[in-house]
Order: sequence, then structure tokens, then C-alpha cells
Amino acid sequence: MILYLHGFRSSPQSFKARVMRARLAELGRLGEWQCPVLPVSPAEAIALAESVAADAHPDAVTVVGSSLGGFYANWLAEKHGWRAVLLNPAVVPQDDLSHYLGEQPLWHGGGSITVLPRHLDELRALSVATITRPERYFLIAATGDEVLDYRTMLAHYPGVRTTLIQGGDHAISDFPQYLDDVLAFCGREPPPAVTPAAA
Repeated sequence: MILYLHGFRSSPQSFKARVMRARLAELGRLGEWQCPVLPVSPAEAIALAESVAADAHPDAVTVVGSSLGGFYANWLAEKHGWRAVLLNPAVVPQDDLSHYLGEQPLWHGGGSITVLPRHLDELRALSVATITRPERYFLIAATGDEVLDYRTMLAHYPGVRTTLIQGGDHAISDFPQYLDDVLAFCGREPPPAVTPAAA
């Protein structure tokens, strides 16, 4: 299963999600694709993602998260042992979104969401201080991201496989050229967990 989690104010109609879905359709792998519409509540978004993947074996799930979805993907990967592809992921969204309290327009299809103070508390509860098993992560970060600082991403994900795009933007407008790498990562077997030697 490839579970795609979109970003703040985004949707399954985002550019990267549409490109990825179309490529999987070409490959006859559309049955692997899941891309739910995430609620504004972080706690509800996590619960929805977990329910979508509830019947899948942990080794068979790769969560692909963009921006705020990358923050969610980090938490889910640590909890469930899933592989994770992080696309310009948010690292401290509770700070970033504190400037977006109240009603906010959606990027696709019209409509709006309302960001409440409790949503920031829910984000704090999902924070991952330090990742484990960096081999299960694949980070794609753009130095030209106009929304989030790529240096924060690099610092939070030491030792992970990383593609650093020189320039670029938050949306990763040239995402198609990285798509095959992403799909290859989604399709591989995860490395076994390291078991400490018996004393």
C-alpha cells in the first residue's frame, strides 16, 4: 500500500498526488494507492490514515507525506514501522500554523477549513523528537522551499536517504523527475530491524 498524505489546505487533487496516481495507473498498480481527504484536526487525520491502512501488514505500507502530511508520516512511521517518503516535510508545524488560526481557504475545489487552538495542541502531541531506523525514510527537500526551511528538515532526519534539490519550491514542481525513485523506494522490502545481541 502507498498511503499518500497531502499537506495543509491541500487535497488528493494536489499536483504531486495526481502525478503519482497517474503513474501507478500506468504501471497497473493503482490498487496500491490510497489518498484520503484529511480532516483539519491532526488527531482525526492520524486516525483516518491508520484506519485506511488497518488491514495492511506494516511491511507492506509506505506512507508518502507532503509538507504537513510529512509530519504525520513521520509519526506514523515511528509508531507502525512503516517506510516513509517525506516531501518537503513540516518539522514543527505547531509553530508554522500558529499564524493560520481561524478560517483558511482550501487550495483545490473551493471551500475552507477552520484552524483552532486545540489543533496546535494536537500537533504538539504528535511531535517526534528523534527518529529511529533512518533506513526506512526517504527525504526529498528543496533548498528553494518558500514555506519551510530545508535546513530544519536535514537536521531532523540525519542519516536518512536524501535527495536535496538545489532551488526548487515547496510544491516540488519538478516532482515527476523524482517519481521513479519514490516508487522504487515504496516497492522495496524494508531492512530488518537490528536486534541487540544478547548479553
